[in-house]
Amino acid sequence: MRYTLLLQYPEMSAEDLGPEVLAEGMRAFDVYAKALDEAGVLRSAEVLHPSTATTTVRVRDGQPVVQDGPFADTKEQLGGSFVIEVDDLDAAITWAAKAPSVEWGAVEVRPVATRFADGAWQGASPVR
Repeated sequence: MRYTLLLQYPEMSAEDLGPEVLAEGMRAFDVYAKALDEAGVLRSAEVLHPSTATTTVRVRDGQPVVQDGPFADTKEQLGGSFVIEVDDLDAAITWAAKAPSVEWGAVEVRPVATRFADGAWQGASPVR
């Protein structure tokens, strides 16, 4: 079963972190991604730009409304995601607990209901 591990943590700039902490974080995520890959469970991984680079789009009265910045004004932001394919939720939780960012934020484990691949939707409908 596919799960998306959503990494949420307080945002800090490279300057806030400092070069040593930034390098250690990058090394820790590299080790984590390689462990997922070597275990044969990694399907994709994405690191997002800071939320200051976000543009939020809504439609109101049939017209798009564009807002600079994230929709949620919180201390923790979505920093990235890993899509993994494992046997069950317990296995997904085990991998989530190994994510380096779990030490300073949260990792949301969400089952993937459908995905678009090879020109078609695959999986069950998320609507119940």
